[in-house]
Amino acid sequence: MASPELKTITEMLRARQQEAPSDISFPASRAMAGGIPAEWIAASRAGDDQTIYWLHGGGYCIGSINTHRGMLARISAATRARVFAIDYRLAPEDPFPAAVEDAVSGYLWLLASGVDPEQIIIGGDSAGGGLAVATVVALKEDGKPLPAAAVCISPWTDMALTGDSLRSKAETDPMITNDGITRVRDAYVGDSDPSAPLVSPIYAGLSGLPPLLIQVGENEVLLNDSTRLAERAEAAGVDVTLEVWPEMIHVWHFFAAMLPEGQKAIDRIGEWVRQRLGAPVTAS
Repeated sequence: MASPELKTITEMLRARQQEAPSDISFPASRAMAGGIPAEWIAASRAGDDQTIYWLHGGGYCIGSINTHRGMLARISAATRARVFAIDYRLAPEDPFPAAVEDAVSGYLWLLASGVDPEQIIIGGDSAGGGLAVATVVALKEDGKPLPAAAVCISPWTDMALTGDSLRSKAETDPMITNDGITRVRDAYVGDSDPSAPLVSPIYAGLSGLPPLLIQVGENEVLLNDSTRLAERAEAAGVDVTLEVWPEMIHVWHFFAAMLPEGQKAIDRIGEWVRQRLGAPVTAS
């Protein structure tokens, strides 16, 4: 059974969903977060040899390093790796392919700075989770060195919005509505094909991708974006670890300061990452 704190967070999110004006502009939403181009985030015990390259969520329209710094600090502590996060360009001012271009550029900047790709884990949450997969696909297609592995939290991978959970989980998801996700999808996709591989990496050729950890909540409308990504990646020969967390909501990790399951999921990411990078799994 989920912790009592989940009920409090769910009620808070539902209230925010009902109170939020549906026509608020994306720049106005974004102004609450601010943002800077790139930032290193490192917990006290994080080393310099291993890097988590993180792409934030926000539907490709809002979000920034500032909104995600707390969660990324926890990920740094759990993985004992430094985190490099970027503020990629956002829609509607900069629709696809701007975010993919920026994500690829950030990764190539790491390589040019001397970071070993075998010591990089790429990751992202929500839209950033889908962007992480699209970035690896773009790197593979361009013949660039790939990261050691990828971590996706509640990834949004299907801009065509065909997942059954968009309907079946509509009543249980306190954060994402179908109207809201359609609006941000339209802003990001623009005139592009929503089923194009780098727009929706669930439709990409996934063979040759590095190991993939996917964490998703049982109660979110994007559940099938994760389960179908896992199925297609496994069919392509990718080493996939799919974790569907009972009763959890979209990117519950974000609430780790008050939600025990959020910290447990982050700790699990830390364990998985350390195994992939050859670091000790147990605390020293």
